Amino acid sequence: QVQLVESGGGLVQAGGSLRLSCAASGSIFSINTMGWYRQAPGKQRELVARITTFGSTDYADSVKGRFTISRHNAKNTVYLQMDSLKPEDTANYYCNLLEGTTGSAYWGQGTQVTVSS
Repeated sequence: QVQLVESGGGLVQAGGSLRLSCAASGSIFSINTMGWYRQAPGKQRELVARITTFGSTDYADSVKGRFTISRHNAKNTVYLQMDSLKPEDTANYYCNLLEGTTGSAYWGQGTQVTVSS
């Protein structure tokens, strides 16, 4: 089983920055994709950014140029640096790990990000 623990959410003014972290523990296959999704009230959960074990990244168009995803493989940790935050970035942010060999997916409990105008 895999556990994901997020941290770093909070309240910030528009134009500000936050950094989210997600640490994975348990039986983790070395080949995987870690990422961040978000869900705002009344909306579907959407991909924000993801990164493979080999460093390949993928971003939602709405965050390109503002958010940066990175990971530390030895620590099984993924980070999301969020700059130039906008009120529309307000959501609950969830960490995700997708195993490359089994296809199993795991989720964190979520961390709230609120951007005030």
